[in-house]
Amino acid sequence: TMLVGAGGNAGNQAAVRVIRGLAVGAVVPGENGASFVLREARMALVLAAALSVVGYCRVIAFTANTSSTEALAVAASLFLIVALSIVLGAALPIFLEKINAGASNAATTIQVVMDVSGVLITCAVCGYLLDGTSPLAVLLPGVAG
Repeated sequence: TMLVGAGGNAGNQAAVRVIRGLAVGAVVPGENGASFVLREARMALVLAAALSVVGYCRVIAFTANTSSTEALAVAASLFLIVALSIVLGAALPIFLEKINAGASNAATTIQVVMDVSGVLITCAVCGYLLDGTSPLAVLLPGVAG
């Protein structure tokens, strides 16, 4: 819940910032949209790193018999989920606005996308760090070796 919820919330907040920017004219696709997404990406790295440290500490402090490798797997998953959700949350409204699909649809869309992606990312990262399984083999069993 912590992992998927953090991704959905972070992505939604980024989407809302961009939607507001589009509404007031501060973000214009094709002009400054890319620089806005780049700024959000830098913030994503900082926020994801901070949340990952907190997530690691939470797992160690509140989960009995947890190894540091397990806590690291949760923290790495959290980092990837939050960073990806913020970047996608910032880019999606700009993309939707550019194709005239309505940027306001991005906020709810990013929630659903990151709920599904968060589970997939967690499975891939934990499979790799805890079992040494290729992330592709975790995501596509029987297809990837």
